[in-house]
Amino acid sequence: MPTYETMPFHLRTERLTLRPWAEADAAEFSALLSERGEGTPAVERIRTSITELLTATENTGIALLPIQRRDEGDFIGYCGLIIGRSTLDEPEIAYELFQRVHGRGYATEAAAAVLEAAAATGRKRLWSTVGTWNTPSLRVLEKLGFERDHVSTEDSGEVAWLTRALP
Repeated sequence: MPTYETMPFHLRTERLTLRPWAEADAAEFSALLSERGEGTPAVERIRTSITELLTATENTGIALLPIQRRDEGDFIGYCGLIIGRSTLDEPEIAYELFQRVHGRGYATEAAAAVLEAAAATGRKRLWSTVGTWNTPSLRVLEKLGFERDHVSTEDSGEVAWLTRALP
């Protein structure tokens, strides 16, 4: 298996900061997850999830990072790399933002920063999996140069598998 550099865990864009998780993110992370319509996860459960994310980052050298708007300083979601349905050699990019900030280009901006950081680690390709119903996320991935590889059917419905070669 190739050896990769560790992904930087603090990224800045013109409007956003992607940074390591903090315990203080638990309430906001819980609120974000509740927007999925599956209930509000207990903050204590989210603290455990944050600890698991930090442990995974230590073990893999890749990270899922909270997104803050630089001017406002507020938590608006997360973006980063995960193993997910893929591998450490070719991880998945993942992101989720509060609905109140959709349509402002934040997902594209954060994901572009993560793509650049992933390329710097020496990886050659990334994956993304997204429900075929999720047109906004598919559009973000298209803007970033991801191309559809195949579609699978899962319990949650059809899932598009997309890939992007890295420079």
